[in-house]
Amino acid sequence: MSQELNPPAELKKAELCEPCAGIQRNWRRAPGHAELMQGLNRKEERKHGQVTVTRYRCERCGTQWDYENNKVDLHAGWSLVVRKY
Repeated sequence: MSQELNPPAELKKAELCEPCAGIQRNWRRAPGHAELMQGLNRKEERKHGQVTVTRYRCERCGTQWDYENNKVDLHAGWSLVVRKY
């Protein structure tokens, strides 16, 4: 019974740290936080043309984020990178 209440660490989903939990997703110009370290960026095609997407990694909790810099789409911005297990 205690196994059901306390699953092994490898089965627990990664939790966001408090600063990551506070990031407003899918909203252009929303701020990140100080512990996000910038990684590589890439160009992606959208209906109106190319946008830049930059990868970030939180030094506190390890969560990976993408930030889409798209001046046309108000709902671009921060999004969580989906992890494949």
